[in-house]
Amino acid sequence: MGFFSKLKEGLTKTRKSLTEKIEKVIIGYADIDDDLLDELEDALIQADVGVKTSLQLMDDVRAGIKKKQINSPEDLKPFLIKRITEMLNEGSDETNIAKSGPTVILVIGVNGVGKTTTIGKLGRYYKEQGKNVMFAAADTFRAAAIDQLEIWGQRVNVPIIKHEEGSDPAAVVFDAVKAAIARKVDILIIDTAGRLHNKANLMTELNKIQRVIKREIAEAPHETLLVLDATTGQNAISQAELFTKSAPISGLVLTKLDGTAKGGVVIGLKSELSMPVKWIGVGEGMDDLRPFVANDFAAALFNQKVEE
Repeated sequence: MGFFSKLKEGLTKTRKSLTEKIEKVIIGYADIDDDLLDELEDALIQADVGVKTSLQLMDDVRAGIKKKQINSPEDLKPFLIKRITEMLNEGSDETNIAKSGPTVILVIGVNGVGKTTTIGKLGRYYKEQGKNVMFAAADTFRAAAIDQLEIWGQRVNVPIIKHEEGSDPAAVVFDAVKAAIARKVDILIIDTAGRLHNKANLMTELNKIQRVIKREIAEAPHETLLVLDATTGQNAISQAELFTKSAPISGLVLTKLDGTAKGGVVIGLKSELSMPVKWIGVGEGMDDLRPFVANDFAAALFNQKVEE
């Protein structure tokens, strides 16, 4: 099964929540009236697209009606597909790769979102691309985090730089960056502590880590990725808002899209926060984390075909 097929299968619950709800609303009406528009708005909100984004889409629908782009209930679905696809395509979602030397990817997120698993799968992806990869275990507050990353390193054949539990995360990062330069590593992926995102010490720690990295590689970190659990729906948007106040996030990783009806949150994240979605996860397998491609996501969401 190709990744698009997995994506389409993984978005089944979201498709039922969003696309099929829209279809059911539309089928119930012969003409466009206020009741239809109210029901359509409710369907979008319930699909975890987000209140702000749902209201924006409804404003677009009303403007489309005035401009005669929408003349009957049957016109609503293709109009919404087009508009949501445009929203998903706004901005660049490509990962920033260093022109020379190691590309440094800092990975942050609260505990339980799949952060360490995401790092393992990223390592696997880049190894498959022929890249020389290294992990850094800078989440030193939980012994389990170091052990878990070490297991992933063994699984995907990636070396790991680590210190003892409770040691200074910035010291781990310093050693990792030095080792990555010395060993001519292509991709250095750094795990960080998943403590609560509204704590000032998290910001202090991340700033310290970034200063250590920049002393060795001026333009690094090239990516600071925030991992979010798609099953939390609107809470993922709240988490992203809080984290962007504490750290310079360059992109998002959405995990567990296959286990939720709340995949519409991707639309809300793109629209409300203008945050690039860099990676998405749609399964438990090592190859089930892939770069986000807006057109593919939209096609899978609306049950359309693409060439694999």
